[in-house]
Order: sequence, then C-alpha cells, then structure tokens
Amino acid sequence: MTYQARMTEPDTTPPIQTRPTAPLYDAHRLVGVDHTALIVLDDKTYTLRITRAGKLILTK
Repeated sequence: MTYQARMTEPDTTPPIQTRPTAPLYDAHRLVGVDHTALIVLDDKTYTLRITRAGKLILTK
C-alpha cells in the first residue's frame, strides 16, 4: 500500500481505552516529620513508614 493510499483511507484503529487516574499522594507529606503514618482498613491498622534508605514499608 502506498503512502498516499494510507492517507486517504479511513482510520479503523479502535480507540485506546484508558483507566481513571488513581489518587496521587506525596509520601513525605503523608508521613510527616516522624516518617510514619497510620492507615486504617476496615478494623485493622497498618503502619506506613519511610526508612533511612528512602524505601516505603507497610506493616500490620
């Protein structure tokens, strides 16, 4: 197929479906100066913390 033929034919490519964007949180603002935040899910409390190496740890 020539370039000219490709430019004149209708595009039959299906549209790309995107998912809604998830909420975005800055971990440093979330945990504060103590580098620790408590997160509750149902009746369980989890601890989110930033390590000295800059990693995120989530524990029950």
